[in-house]
Amino acid sequence: MPVTDITHDLEALTLTITARFAAPVQRIWQIYADPRQLEQVWGPPEYPATVVDHSLAPGGRVAYFMTGPEGERYYGLWSVLEVDAPHSFSYQDSFAHEDFSPDTELPVSHCVSTFTPQDGGTRAVYVTSYASREGLQTVLDMGVEEGSRTSIDQIDALVA
Repeated sequence: MPVTDITHDLEALTLTITARFAAPVQRIWQIYADPRQLEQVWGPPEYPATVVDHSLAPGGRVAYFMTGPEGERYYGLWSVLEVDAPHSFSYQDSFAHEDFSPDTELPVSHCVSTFTPQDGGTRAVYVTSYASREGLQTVLDMGVEEGSRTSIDQIDALVA
């Protein structure tokens, strides 16, 4: 399993996930840069993602929905802020309505994904920051740690 550590800090308002992949940085980057590959790892296996808009460039956006076991849909939106391919990218992550407008009732986060070479593979660090303790607690209560773990763990099968 590639996820090696998950920590949340209610004082710093962050959730940090560290993973190790047996594939080079460029290969891991390709997953995030390609919407069809991203669909295979974004969201837990029982909530597969469908990416409907994908522009991994500053000012771009990634719009998607995840489909639950009963067919229910959950919409999300990345507003891409910075890209340093293939090493890192950052984005604002929002829950969204069906028309992909941000859902302002749920927490918005700032996410930084960083990929560095390590022992012939890739060390990935995903840092998600929230504006408030309540925002972080809300997503923790929603199961973001386990959901993220099972999502990221799917990358191993994709790069095998």
